[in-house]
Amino acid sequence: MKEDKFPSELRLDKASGNWVVIATGRAKRPESFKKPKDSKIKSLKKDCFFCNIETQEKPLLVYYKGKEVEGIKKWTTVVIPNKFPAFVRSSKLNRKKKGEFFETMNAVGAHEVVVTKNHNKSLGQLSLLEVKEVIDVYADRYNALIKEDNINYVAIFHNHGPEAGASMSHPHSQIAGIPLIDYDLKKALAKSKKYKKDGDCIYCKMNDWEIKEKERIVYQNKHFMAICPFASKVAFQVIISPKKHLSHFENITEAEKESLADIFRVVLKKLYKALGDPAYNFYLHSAPSDNADHSYYHWHWTILPKTSIWAGFELGVGIEISTIEPEEAAKYLRNQKV
Repeated sequence: MKEDKFPSELRLDKASGNWVVIATGRAKRPESFKKPKDSKIKSLKKDCFFCNIETQEKPLLVYYKGKEVEGIKKWTTVVIPNKFPAFVRSSKLNRKKKGEFFETMNAVGAHEVVVTKNHNKSLGQLSLLEVKEVIDVYADRYNALIKEDNINYVAIFHNHGPEAGASMSHPHSQIAGIPLIDYDLKKALAKSKKYKKDGDCIYCKMNDWEIKEKERIVYQNKHFMAICPFASKVAFQVIISPKKHLSHFENITEAEKESLADIFRVVLKKLYKALGDPAYNFYLHSAPSDNADHSYYHWHWTILPKTSIWAGFELGVGIEISTIEPEEAAKYLRNQKV
């Protein structure tokens, strides 16, 4: 295996137990953090890296109208290596301590970009078959990455809009295979495991309660439900969760992928209509692929619209302030005709 130079370093915050990525490969001068007067991201197709996909690195996976194909002569969804990766493939973790408190290791793993063809249409504006293709691609790359050495967790995430951190206007998602498990997921795993000792999955029990209550459900189909959670982190937060107890995203079936595409499309269309094309992030939390037993966990997607900016209280206390009741948010979204 070719050993690459590392564009990033993982550093452990001993006080919180959380790892952070110091992305030296994306290094900026201090003055470059100053926000320019015109901070809008590029939107012209002629300047778009993704519209000119042949200028990018060799694709890892290419789909055309629902089927995997060779080459990029015709494509509708493509996966390419991230040009500025936070993680690179290597067998050298090189984990080491620095003094009494500090610890580092190489940012080993993989960093990929999932690009859809249409420059102007966000995921919620695509057809059902087009969204299903994106889900297929997510699942294909997820299954490929979990088989690689030093990858214990695969993160799939999507940033829409500059306020959500999107640096390109062309719709795209990112997939990162990493050697560790993030701190928030670790806490969720621990709580799920503790609850499972009593014989139940905490997510299944909450889903049952939401179906009975009905007031926080945005949309549901045969396999999935979308809710504005009881303790929403932000206004109009939506969680998409399997109705059946499923721990590992990589085991998703064809029928489940079709249902997931349907619910994603409907929810994103409702958010688009209700909030006027808001910036948002969405991400997957699934049981890790570290060969441990995580059967107690219940995978799900979280969608976080950028409806406000964290200020001193949220940052200092760590408690989010949401300015609308989740019940009202769910009702408003539920009533949007799409």
